[in-house]
Amino acid sequence: MKIFKKIAALFAASALALMFAGCDNSGNSASGDSSGGNSGNAAFRNVDQIKESGEVTIGVFSDKNPFGYVDNEGNYKGYDVYFAERIAKDLGVELKLVPVEAASRVEFLETSKVDIILANFTVTDERAQKVDFALPYMKVALGVVSPDSAIIKSAEELNGKTLIVVKGTTAETYFTENYPDVKLQKYDEYNEAYSALQDGRGDAFSTDNTEVLAWAKNNPGFTVGVESLGSTDAIAPAVTKGNETLLTWLNDEIKMLGGEQFFHKAYNETLAAVYGDDETYKENLVVEGGEM
Repeated sequence: MKIFKKIAALFAASALALMFAGCDNSGNSASGDSSGGNSGNAAFRNVDQIKESGEVTIGVFSDKNPFGYVDNEGNYKGYDVYFAERIAKDLGVELKLVPVEAASRVEFLETSKVDIILANFTVTDERAQKVDFALPYMKVALGVVSPDSAIIKSAEELNGKTLIVVKGTTAETYFTENYPDVKLQKYDEYNEAYSALQDGRGDAFSTDNTEVLAWAKNNPGFTVGVESLGSTDAIAPAVTKGNETLLTWLNDEIKMLGGEQFFHKAYNETLAAVYGDDETYKENLVVEGGEM
């Protein structure tokens, strides 16, 4: 009888442990916060919560010069970073920049690792099902860079050849859907992709035309033979799906900044040194007030 009593006590203790494991210290269920949160595993933070915390977390690239990169002194620089700094200032909070890879941008929002993504995020229907995009602040198409010894001048010239792309980018999607005869060599990071191009592991590299044009100017021996490919798309900030207060705040911010020509200033501060002061090129890239 004593043995049965001991077994019963053990079962009772195990049941209590399981019950408390399912609760946090406040006695609430730990399965997720349904108030102000998304339908995934983590809750997003609305504008009031961000302000109360004193910090906004924004995901940017750390290896995509001149839009988001880390300089030789370890500081974040670039067009997206310039915008991120203004967002933090106008929210009245400190800025925490979080490095992201192209393929991880959606996941970083869904798991609330960041409040906002500003990593050259092209608006697509597929992505819009998973995140909420604010108004655009830049526009872009695809470009193709290749060695001077064998310049690729059209997408058709890539049939049967190897094209380097970064995972999770519009370039990967575009060539997968439209040019199935192109062999895609995929990398996680931009630095890896450019190294592969320089090492001759692929015939060309495709990503945003703004980025390959900047890279080719700084890397003699390579030319952007295809300067614009596919449609002209919008680049916009993204927030976690359902975070309506932050989305509304960002849209109002972008409209307000348009009134002071903020993104033209951002271009002059971060991109002019790379692309020059050509007004036509500037107007083909910059979007003010969210109006394409």
